[in-house]
Formats: sequence, C-alpha cells, structure tokens
Amino acid sequence: MSIRDTSAQDRPVAAPAAPLRRRLRWLPAAAAAAVLLAGGAWLVSGWAAGGRSYDAARLRIAEVKRGDLTRDIVADGKVIAANSPTLYAISAGTVTLKVVAGDAVKRGQVLAELDSPELRSKLAQEEATLASLEAEASRAELDAQLARANARKALDQAEIERMAAQRDLERYQRGFDGGAVASVDVAKAQDELKKAEIGLAHARKDAGLQTRGAGLDTRNKRLLADRQRAVVAELRRQVDALNLRAPFDGQVGQVLVAQRANVAANAPVLSVVDLTEFEVEIKVPESFARDLGIGMPAQITSGAGTPYPAQVSAVSPEVVNGEVTSRLRFVGPQPPGLRQNQRLSARIVLDTRRDVLMVERGPFLEQGGGRYAYVVDGSSAVKRPIRAGAASLDAVEILDGVSPGDRIVVSGSDQFNDAERVRISGE
Repeated sequence: MSIRDTSAQDRPVAAPAAPLRRRLRWLPAAAAAAVLLAGGAWLVSGWAAGGRSYDAARLRIAEVKRGDLTRDIVADGKVIAANSPTLYAISAGTVTLKVVAGDAVKRGQVLAELDSPELRSKLAQEEATLASLEAEASRAELDAQLARANARKALDQAEIERMAAQRDLERYQRGFDGGAVASVDVAKAQDELKKAEIGLAHARKDAGLQTRGAGLDTRNKRLLADRQRAVVAELRRQVDALNLRAPFDGQVGQVLVAQRANVAANAPVLSVVDLTEFEVEIKVPESFARDLGIGMPAQITSGAGTPYPAQVSAVSPEVVNGEVTSRLRFVGPQPPGLRQNQRLSARIVLDTRRDVLMVERGPFLEQGGGRYAYVVDGSSAVKRPIRAGAASLDAVEILDGVSPGDRIVVSGSDQFNDAERVRISGE
C-alpha cells in the first residue's frame, strides 16, 4: 500500500530573473548614497559661501533702484536775532537804568542814563573857547572892513589929486599957448600930474593888498572858530550819547550792569533785539560745506510744521569740530512769535539729479570708500567693485557695478572682514 504525498498538488514556479534581484539588493545602498551626496553638496556649498554664516537680522540690506536723487542738508538750527547790538558806555560814570530785560522799546527811547561830570565840564570849557574864537573872528572881520575902507579912502584921494593935477596942467597949457604963462610953470604942472598918477597907482596897489591881507586874517580866525565848533559839536554828541537810546523798535535783551553802578568807558551796558528780523544758525558737516554758497534756497520748518522759504545768508570760513556754521535768512514773512535760541528744523537743497541708480546710504560707503559693496546673491553676499557718485543724507548714487533690483548690504558689512563671499542665514 502506497502513501499519498502532495506531489499531485505541487506546481512548478519559474525562478526570478537575476538583474531584478540585484536591483532590489542595491536599492537601500543607492538611497543611502544619495543622502550622503546631498549632505556633501550642502557642505560644499556652505564652504563655498564662506567660512562663517551671518544672521540677516544683524544686517541692513537695501535694493538698488532708479529715481531722482536730491542732495540736501537737513539740520536743526537755533533762532538768532539778525540785528542785536550791544550799547556801550561812551564815558566813565554812573548808570541809571530806565528799563529791565524783556521790556519792549521804541526807536529813540532812553534806556539808560550816564552821569559824567568830567565830560559835561569839558563841554562847558570848549563852548567858552568857541565863544572867544567866534568873537575874535568877528573882530577880524570888522578890522578887515576898516582896512578896506581906509584903502578905498586913500585910493579916492589919489584919484582926486590926479584930476586936480590934470586940470592945472590944462590951465597952464592954455596960458602958455596965449603967452601969459612961462614954460617953467607948464613943466611944473606936468610933474605934478605925473606925481599924482604915481600916487594913484600906489593907492590902487595898496588897496588890493589891504583887502587880501584883511581877508586872510579873517579867514584864519574863522577857520579856528570852525575847528572849535567841530570840537564842541563832538562833545555835545558825546554828552547826548550819555543817554543810551533804542536804535530801533524792539526788545531789551540783556542788562549787563546793575542799577547806579559805576562803569568804565566803553563798558557794555545792555543789548537790544530787533524782533522784526531773525535768522537761523545751523551747523553743517564739513563734507557738505564745500557745496554751500550764499544765496542757495532753503526751507525752515516752524514748530507748527509750516514751511517757510529762506536762503543761505552767510557761511563761516572756518571749520570747528568737523562742522561749519551757516546762517539762513527768511525770504518773505517769518513765523510769528519767534524767540532767540528757539530750535527750528532747516533744509538746504544743494541739487537734484534725475533718473539715476541709487541705494540707501549706509556705513558701507565709508568702509569701502565707495569702491566696493556686498551684493546679495541668494543666500550669499558677494563682494563686487562699484563706483559711487553723489551722496545725499539718505541715499547715494551708484555709477557702475550694479543694476536695478540688486540688493546691497548697506550696514553690517564690517563683520565680513573683506571676505570675497559670505553666507547670510535667515534670508
């Protein structure tokens, strides 16, 4: 008896092909190799992008774009009075103040009085001297009139004597022609006529000399009196200047002496401020000072935010602590209620360049001297040579090296240590 097996149920199956088995065997290895290659590529790209990675949050990146670049200067200035003279004591004396600081004053109003007995006494002496010289000048003029009158009298007498001698000669000549007079009498009459003519000539000459001499003496005395009159006029001006008067309508600024104080000559007493004309003083960085010029347009913004047109009225010729002091003068009406040392915002427009490539201004401009910048390329920043042009307070013109849409690291590139390429994380 035979035992039945499962041979009747078995069915032959074909063996799998060898290549498929090999592919299935290497599939895990290929996946692992791909992972290794990806990791290696990431490491290589990280190495190529620089040895270090910098956080984008610590950098400031700006985009290059086209636009109008306005070069201007914006600064805070203080209000100063364009006309604020200080009044000085013209002579030593005692001061009597008529006003206090802050008082409104009118032109010609007495602000302070100086008591100077020495100056007033000198004026009285010089006035007495003037009166004496004027009297001498009047006396010289009277003497000149007398001298001219005497000279005229002598001239008239000489003319009369000549006329008498002429008539005597004519009478003797008729008598001689009629045989009644000797020739010697005619000759004597002729001599008398010549004598009278000589006397008349001398009288005329003496009259001219007397007139000139009297006129010179009178003129000399008058000049001495005029000189003394000028001295007295100056002293009167000084005595009048003992009363310190307001030169214009304004306000008393500072009072520099105490009431009834004794002051020396030329000592400052008080200042007056012209409230109708103010200027704004600003300090401009030295780099912009060379572009400033008197007459440049400006704009001053009041505390209420209202702009007022102005222009540059003065630029200091010296640099102090890297800054140049400039003054702006209002063109037209000025803001109401201005006070000295009040702070205002000022803006000076230097020029405007149309349709230029520009980027936000930053420390990169000073670090590279405008010769290179770091341009963002994906997750990296590449050092690229550029050529910078004009700069304003918030933008700089790029003449060459970049294109519109490029992004430049404008701040924080000092961390890169002049590397040719760095990696930026967080971009």
